[in-house]
Amino acid sequence: MFTTTDADHTAATRHGSRYPVPAGAAADAYRYCETLARSHYENFNVGGRITPKDKLPHVYAIYAWCRMVDDLGDEGQPDGHSPTAPAAGQPDAAVTEHRLTRLDWWQSELEAGYDGQPTHPIAVAVQHTVAKFNIPREPFLRLIQANRIDQGTGRFGTMDDVLNYCQYSANPVGHLFLYLFGYSDPQRQRLADCTCTALQLTNFWQDVARDYRERGRIYLPQSHLARFGVSEDDIAAGKATDAFRALLRCECDAAIELFRQGAPLVGMLDGPARLPVALFTRGGVAVLDAIRKQDYDVLKRRPALSKRRKAWLLASAWLGSKLGRGYGLPAA
Repeated sequence: MFTTTDADHTAATRHGSRYPVPAGAAADAYRYCETLARSHYENFNVGGRITPKDKLPHVYAIYAWCRMVDDLGDEGQPDGHSPTAPAAGQPDAAVTEHRLTRLDWWQSELEAGYDGQPTHPIAVAVQHTVAKFNIPREPFLRLIQANRIDQGTGRFGTMDDVLNYCQYSANPVGHLFLYLFGYSDPQRQRLADCTCTALQLTNFWQDVARDYRERGRIYLPQSHLARFGVSEDDIAAGKATDAFRALLRCECDAAIELFRQGAPLVGMLDGPARLPVALFTRGGVAVLDAIRKQDYDVLKRRPALSKRRKAWLLASAWLGSKLGRGYGLPAA
């Protein structure tokens, strides 16, 4: 976990959101965010050739902030503490308390970014970004709340519960992206919610084994597990039964439908904003296709996209975004 140095603290705390962030402090903070963003694996790296140069520092800042809150909610634990096995489905009380405390600290950094004196370089960069683009607190607060929810049992009773969780864990990211490109209207936000929820569900279905093994979480709804006759023991054993494959096919079909519902957003954005949305839509659909090609067995091997496949998706997304069509979705 990052600990601010005296120099970081001095540079960051002299200025608040009611005043301009000095160019040097902002530049250092943005560089920190860029380094963090470039060091993390994703299906597609943020930034690079798909984001306009003037927006890149702000994309890195938002990404770093989201990465930080996820790390605090997923990985933090007290020094010297040996947590219980995560797959037990029972939260470790000491770890839970530690993570909730760190999330409270991160929220205080967020509030300081709006009220005057953040200390962490990510918060300093975000302070500068939210002032420039007039971004409200709510999307950030929802992302923190998602990580508080994650400190529970890691189980969801129904699909409605999963979708409600996505309103906190995924949809705020789409709103933040739209703010960076000057969009704040409810219509585009609703379409972005469909795409972001679809991306979140795709990530869940891609990572069923890893989420269970590393974090003790199962995002597949308990009601669906019961309906298809899938047990947690099957997931723990890495056993993709016929019932598990049928369940995952159902979940992937629902994600595809959400991608379809969100696809019109691409045509409602200008050129610079259109390409990233088109790429992430195509990328999400491609991951679902990779799951299908594994016959929905994500327990033995995590489906992933090759570098060649990513390059093809980037090229096709660029062409489709230029033409305002072709989102890489299968026919209904």
